[in-house]
Amino acid sequence: MILEMKVPSPGESIKEVEIATWLVKDGDYVEKDQAIAEVDSDKATLELPAEASGIITLKAEEGDAVAVGAVVCLIDTSAAKPAGDAPAAEAPKAEVKAEAPKAEAKSEAPKAAPAPATTYATGTPSPAARKILDEKNIAPATVSGTGKGGRITKDDAVNAVPSMGTPTGGNRGSERTKLSMLRRKVAERLVAAKNETAMLTTFNEVNMTPINLIRNEYKDAFKAKHGGLGLGYMSFFTKAVTRALQLYPDVNSMMDGDYKVAYDFADISIAVSGPKGLMVPVVRNAENLSFRGIEAEIKRLALRARDGQITVDDMTGGTFTITNGGVFGSMLSTPIINPPQSGILGMHNIIERPIAVNGKVEIHPMMYVALSYDHRIIDGRESVGFLVAVKEALENPLELLLNGDAKRSLEL
Repeated sequence: MILEMKVPSPGESIKEVEIATWLVKDGDYVEKDQAIAEVDSDKATLELPAEASGIITLKAEEGDAVAVGAVVCLIDTSAAKPAGDAPAAEAPKAEVKAEAPKAEAKSEAPKAAPAPATTYATGTPSPAARKILDEKNIAPATVSGTGKGGRITKDDAVNAVPSMGTPTGGNRGSERTKLSMLRRKVAERLVAAKNETAMLTTFNEVNMTPINLIRNEYKDAFKAKHGGLGLGYMSFFTKAVTRALQLYPDVNSMMDGDYKVAYDFADISIAVSGPKGLMVPVVRNAENLSFRGIEAEIKRLALRARDGQITVDDMTGGTFTITNGGVFGSMLSTPIINPPQSGILGMHNIIERPIAVNGKVEIHPMMYVALSYDHRIIDGRESVGFLVAVKEALENPLELLLNGDAKRSLEL
């Protein structure tokens, strides 16, 4: 019996996927539920499991865009599983290899193909190719045509690269690879965010000394009590953000045509870097989670993103985003809004700097923070007030985030 395997729907809004990698070869025997391919959607990379055991026949190539519901492979479920491995079959191969030199000695070297004759078409681009070359600012004389009579085809023009100047020695290789569907979708959304929103950024700085004191005092007990969970900065920032969103609800709203949609919950998107690029999983109802709950959920989502197991549902929704460029050493940046959200908080690295405290110069660990927001829906008063509220909570965490009792809030 031949089973047609069709592309399942990864999510309600996804109409097609791209075959990123085949994990098996055409003609291989596969077991039921064995991962046979990785497919990219515009939101995540997912594994495609075999629906039955049998011999597989591939019907799509790597890089092909395939509609949801289309057949990507066939599985012959009546085929028997191959018995034993092929050590015995390798002996004849060795004999063939031993005789190969003799055969090669008898064969004559192939004659070089004659160079194609130059015609009027040689080096002349087709109309479509000329348009592409003009857009790339590439002279047709620098492109070798592969069409009939040496004519420059559209593919020649697409694959042509501009001159990088006169080489002076050294390696000058290049590689052209197609972006994954996820990467292309991220690029599309980032450009849309710049073009379709009135994005502004406001900045402030945070003295991290109070948080460091709490972490240094309780992080070991927190880790021992909660099964190895670390007491990181993200839980403090998430708690500070959810508090500020309650004080400034416009930052927790979105534009929908001529309407503003406000939310009474805080689903916080956490930007993480995965093997397939930027991913933004969501911590649901973060306002109701404890420090332990936030740390556990962030760890779960980060591990799933790192291992390529993140799902579309994990990244769907979100009312506000936090991104931490500080883990890569960024001191200051202007984070870009994650549409259709209206705000994103950027964290940065912590650097000891001299600051004035009660009229004296002291050295403290400082972090610059940035809030990018959509000015169409958030005014300057709300944006600045929100960021100041985040700063106040981070600089007075015991009273504003831990309710005056660190041990109880950290569930120690």
